[in-house]
Amino acid sequence: MESPSSSATRVTARSSMMDSFRGCSLSGIRIDKEDLKKKLLMPTYIRFAMRDSIRLKDPTAGDSRLPGSHDLVAVPSEENGGEDAVAPEMPMVVFINPKSGGRHGPMLKERLQLLMGEEQVFDLLDVKPHEFVQYGLGCLEHLAELGDKCAKECRQKIRVMVAGGDGTVGWVLGCLSELQKQGREPVPPVGVIPLGTGNDLSRSFGWGGSFPFAWKSAIKKTLYRATTGPICRLDSWNILIQMPDGTVLEPPHSLKLAEECTLDEVGLEIQGQLPEKRTCYEGVFYNYFSIGMDAQVAYGFHHLRNEKPYLAQGPISNKLVYSGYSCTQGWFFTPCTSDPSLRGLRNILRIHVKKVNCSEWEQIPVPSSVRAIVALNLHNYGSGRNPWGNLKPDYLEKRGFVEAHADDGLLEIFGLKQGWHASFVMVELISAKHIAQAAAIRLEVRGGEWKNAYMQMDGEPWKQPMDEEFSTLVEIKRVPYQSPMISGD
Repeated sequence: MESPSSSATRVTARSSMMDSFRGCSLSGIRIDKEDLKKKLLMPTYIRFAMRDSIRLKDPTAGDSRLPGSHDLVAVPSEENGGEDAVAPEMPMVVFINPKSGGRHGPMLKERLQLLMGEEQVFDLLDVKPHEFVQYGLGCLEHLAELGDKCAKECRQKIRVMVAGGDGTVGWVLGCLSELQKQGREPVPPVGVIPLGTGNDLSRSFGWGGSFPFAWKSAIKKTLYRATTGPICRLDSWNILIQMPDGTVLEPPHSLKLAEECTLDEVGLEIQGQLPEKRTCYEGVFYNYFSIGMDAQVAYGFHHLRNEKPYLAQGPISNKLVYSGYSCTQGWFFTPCTSDPSLRGLRNILRIHVKKVNCSEWEQIPVPSSVRAIVALNLHNYGSGRNPWGNLKPDYLEKRGFVEAHADDGLLEIFGLKQGWHASFVMVELISAKHIAQAAAIRLEVRGGEWKNAYMQMDGEPWKQPMDEEFSTLVEIKRVPYQSPMISGD
């Protein structure tokens, strides 16, 4: 099904391989290395001040780098030819995950350092995003308070590129969002150099689904586009999981133990019981949350990859291993005839949602045939596919849906049946089973014959233990703050 073309201010999905490669190039434009460097490179004293602050974990550690530091007055330095330091047109830093992109990660890091200086390229094994936020940006803010106009301008204009997969991008976005909570705006916008397996965040904002084979020339064009790209907005979603106290959980990196449970109890209706003592975890996702067979396959694949890393050396081999592994988990050939409880999620799951412009929780039925349920924020899922589909206006009106966008404050909830159905959805021959469009979601899961439920968000799966007597609740609500993203289109 085809829908009318989206507004020019919106980002659109890229799903084809040619679009993925085209996303990292600028046909017919030659980018001069030195001109690009002038656009990106901050003055030496600022780069060294930020480096010192991050290394020593002290935003004031770079004071000694200031020109005229003995009297703490920002005056011209000799290295600038006796003239005031001038901020570059678009100061930029890059975070790179050297484990992503197969063998290209370390080489890409060296190339980036040549183009924009070692101090503006951060290896995530050495410098974590929260350290950059607290000490690197803190250093710029501190120098600006001391009267350094160049540092102030750099802080106002700085942009961030992330070389990695969706998980790496989400990690950086989450750390940068702390700036808004602390009143330290503006929050730097983020662009992507796609080095992961799925790269759905990258596709959604026009950066392509994979980095080109001719990456040495493409990196200059990518950085140039990052200096000129317009700013778009991305919704983020807070997830809170409340479970009986004493539940043994091995959470993914994206979930943290919450000090208190702030579950919305207005209109709370549950089928099971709530325990007196509860444990809560919370986190944030940007692309999707899912429960069911797809998360179970992802969980097994992650463990297999950790146990046998030689099986997965890059995006293509990852996808081949993932596809093969899914066939062994019963999604295609399931023993449902002998165990009816494996047929779907209805026996363990209840769903309540808040629909468009509605403040009341409403229970929606779980289709009996569905074996995985996905709440999707972006156009892209599973390496650039659009399972929600491009829905026609009359269908949207009939179902009470609106056209889906990454900044509309809504999640698209759909179901996948068995592996064959999911396969047809992934090649976009059919759409997934549409369940609802929601501004908030509450799931209730309770055990029985199943002792565990499998969940994942933004590619990080985990095994969620279930209690037969007490319910586990999962609540998803939109974070009021929207992350700024650089459009690569």
